[in-house]
Amino acid sequence: MINNIGRYALSLVVIILVQVMILNNINLGGFINPYLYVLFILILPIEIPNWILIFIAFLLGVLMDVFLNTPGMHASATVFLAFLRPYYLRYLSPREGYEPASLPVPSHFGFSWFFKYVLITVVSHHLFLFFVEAFTFNHFFTTLWKVIVSSLSSIAIILLAEMFGMKKRKRF
Repeated sequence: MINNIGRYALSLVVIILVQVMILNNINLGGFINPYLYVLFILILPIEIPNWILIFIAFLLGVLMDVFLNTPGMHASATVFLAFLRPYYLRYLSPREGYEPASLPVPSHFGFSWFFKYVLITVVSHHLFLFFVEAFTFNHFFTTLWKVIVSSLSSIAIILLAEMFGMKKRKRF
C-alpha cells in the first residue's frame, strides 16, 4: 500500500469530487441518496491494519460531514463500516484464504464475490447512517425504505464505477 499512496490519494480525490459535485445534488423525494464515497473504504487492501482503516474511515467521514453539514453522522457510519469490514472479509474469504497483496475488487475475486461484499457493506453503512440520522424508531418503515432505495442506488453507482471507471488492478 505504501507504494501506491499516490494512486489511493488520486482515487480519494476523484471519489470525493464526484460525491460532492454530482451525487450530493441527487435527492429524489428525500429518499434516494447515493453515496459513492464508501467505495474508497471498500477497495483498500485486505491486509491494511485495522487502526489505519478506522482512522482513514474517520477522516473520510468527517470530510463528508463538512460537505454535507451533518455533524458526525457520516464519520460514525464510516467508522462503523471500517469496524465491520474485517469481519465481512473473513466471512466472504475464499476457501484457500486471501493471497498476499489482494485487493477486494472484482478483478481479484470475481463479480459475484464483489457484489456480495458491496451489498452487505453498503446496507450496513446505510442502516447505521439513516437510523442515526432519524434518531428514532417512530418512522421505522420510512427510514427502512430510505435505507433500501439509497442502498440500491449506491450499490448500482459503486458497481458502475468499479466496472467502467477503474482499470484492472494488479496485485502489489
